[in-house]
Amino acid sequence: MDANKKPRINKGNPSNGGKLPIALITPSMLIIFGVLIFPIVYSLILSFNNLVLKDNTLEWVGLKNYIDMFADANWRFSVKQTLIFTVISVFCEIVIGVAIALVLNKEFKGRGFVRGIMILPWALPGVVNAIMWKWIFNANYGAFNALMTQLGFIDKYQAWLATPRSAFICVLVANIWKETPYVVLLTIAALANIDKGLYEAASIDGAGGWKSFWTITLPLIKPVLLILLITKTIWALQTYDLVYLMTAGGPMGYTEFLTYMIQKTSFKYLKWGYGSAMAFTLSIICFIMTIIYIKVFMGDDGSKRSSRRKKGGNV
Repeated sequence: MDANKKPRINKGNPSNGGKLPIALITPSMLIIFGVLIFPIVYSLILSFNNLVLKDNTLEWVGLKNYIDMFADANWRFSVKQTLIFTVISVFCEIVIGVAIALVLNKEFKGRGFVRGIMILPWALPGVVNAIMWKWIFNANYGAFNALMTQLGFIDKYQAWLATPRSAFICVLVANIWKETPYVVLLTIAALANIDKGLYEAASIDGAGGWKSFWTITLPLIKPVLLILLITKTIWALQTYDLVYLMTAGGPMGYTEFLTYMIQKTSFKYLKWGYGSAMAFTLSIICFIMTIIYIKVFMGDDGSKRSSRRKKGGNV
């Protein structure tokens, strides 16, 4: 065999080369279009129409749904309650989750078992979590009332889910309890990738635990914290199952968050056009908060990278 002879490559039929990838990707693209793109576009079109199923009306109204929505006092109150719930929930989940992750990152006996137990709340289905906390805060025989009575904080059982502020706090506690383990899980994974030699060098330089956290740990887990902030914020803004099963939006609308209000408007009152306008406004709120997080957390890093690119281009 001639060593200099190049092997023959069977290129096949050029006409089939371009058709095969298209044929393979077409089914998945059709599914994406059918379950994602088409509903989004159709919902956007509906938001500019007055579609009320019970009246069998369909009328193009332009921006009227959006104008009416911002003029609605109930909508503005729901936005305020949702944002308060989101800020407190995400802040507590991040702070508590990072603190627990720092503890579980240390070497101690039974660490693997404790890590496994920590993930259980997040593994519970949302419906199970909501029903469980509803029973805990039950006015007649809830475990929380029994505990507060035995500790002497209250004289008699309270209807925690029947008063506005306490109901809001109950939903908040239930959400924090369920979502914090997700923060713990991702933070532990981020801490495992930090070189232990950095802490040894910092201790030699006289840095204590708190200073090491601010100068080493926090900067190195910043990308993970950004991901957590974005995902937890979006999930908190979309909280529905807790509200539906624990309080049904009450009392006095204190727990009627945006997703519950959208669902009630669209499927209870059958105002699909108005509900679509609410849904797209919620999407815009999620998008704006995501951009703010990226600008605040990655602004310095982004400017440093751009300056490095400019210096590299000038060399």
